[in-house]
Amino acid sequence: MDDKVVESLIRQALEARMNAHSRYSGFSVGAALLTEDQVTYRGCNVENASYGLTICAERVALANAVTDGRQSFVALAVAANDITAPCGACRQVLAEFCKEDFPIFLVSEQDPNTCRTHFLGKLLPERFSFNP
Repeated sequence: MDDKVVESLIRQALEARMNAHSRYSGFSVGAALLTEDQVTYRGCNVENASYGLTICAERVALANAVTDGRQSFVALAVAANDITAPCGACRQVLAEFCKEDFPIFLVSEQDPNTCRTHFLGKLLPERFSFNP
């Protein structure tokens, strides 16, 4: 993947993070999801006093894209207080739409120039799938 594309995704994830509603944990997360046709969808975490109702940034970005009719994705950037990979629920939701070689770029607010890259298949081995 082109470095400029990755840099743009990271910048957009950092920007989305600024809109996070994280008043309970103080852990703000932003995500930028790139579609196959090069459109980027952003998301931020939205916490709730009833913690189980909290929505992760990655799922917000994915839901925004699907709502807009897109279902083919090529990369995701996640920005948080510290470098943090998507939670298990987000990994499984991403697996619904993304292949095992789907890259996930992780950055932290403290050092946005340091990026860790993971691939969905390594983060979620033996993922659940349903083939009717």
